[in-house]
Amino acid sequence: MSERGLQQSAESRAAAIHARAVEFLLEKHDSENWGEDDQARLDAWLAEAPAHLLAYWRAEDGWKRTEFLSSVRPLTQEVPARRRVPPVWMRAAAALIVLAAGAAGYWRFAGAREHVYSTPIGGYEAIALSDGSRIELNTDTSLRTRMQAGARVITLDRGEAFFKVKHDPAHPFIVMVGDHRITDLGTKFTVRRNSASVEVSLLEGRVRLGKVEDGAASQTALLKPGDRAVATNASISITKAPVGQLLTELAWRRGVLIFHRTTLAEAAAELNRYNRTKIVIGDAAAARMTMTGAFPANDIAAFVVTAREVFGLNVDNRGDEIVITRSR
Repeated sequence: MSERGLQQSAESRAAAIHARAVEFLLEKHDSENWGEDDQARLDAWLAEAPAHLLAYWRAEDGWKRTEFLSSVRPLTQEVPARRRVPPVWMRAAAALIVLAAGAAGYWRFAGAREHVYSTPIGGYEAIALSDGSRIELNTDTSLRTRMQAGARVITLDRGEAFFKVKHDPAHPFIVMVGDHRITDLGTKFTVRRNSASVEVSLLEGRVRLGKVEDGAASQTALLKPGDRAVATNASISITKAPVGQLLTELAWRRGVLIFHRTTLAEAAAELNRYNRTKIVIGDAAAARMTMTGAFPANDIAAFVVTAREVFGLNVDNRGDEIVITRSR
């Protein structure tokens, strides 16, 4: 193998180790059910190689520093919609303002008034509901909330949202996505609306997913933790994924995207959801290449550098588009 090839291989391995370290860190900090078995998995991975331990130490140290907070959002604090993180002193002042005015952001389920929430491309918003539930809106997302016939009803018009629901049998929590209805049974889950399908991933508890036809639910499915359902007009398909993987996919809540053996085409498509400048993979050979790594969701430059320096691809900046092709 050439010297360049050896360097690229080493960089790819380092990126994979870094991504796995970040995955463990996110899982540990985001999961309320982190236990002895989870810690044993982490300890075993750390013991496999000094590079694993070093990567985890760096990620953990970065977690506590301002540099890491520029790309990893703390869940306990609201931030501006465009994912910009201000200096430390400004964040501290903002935190005081949030504490003083926190009640103003709550939605009280009283009356039938509809509330609309939305985020721009690259945006994020967290909604704390007065019943103890929480909704987090991802990039380019719009949803409506209202009290309807004794139920808490959310309509997801576009985009993706994470729900942490306080169960209340007297007031069911229902998410409507087109003709599909998701009924919470006390849980944490994500819903993503695509052009022709609805994706539901369940982390904790249970939800019931079904298509609504003539006012009644059909094609219903009861989801359990680790289930990922894709619902179309014709069917509902369910696959199983480790809850840790689902938590990794929720890294967008902290402004990060994690790719694991993801094709460049898929990674580019995901990054394009968060940025107005679009990445175009210009040929099939480049599109099929796979990558592993963690990237700030709004950092197109980091992806471009990886494509050029690690994969040796051509990069052509055309203003609103960056075209990436295989070297000839």
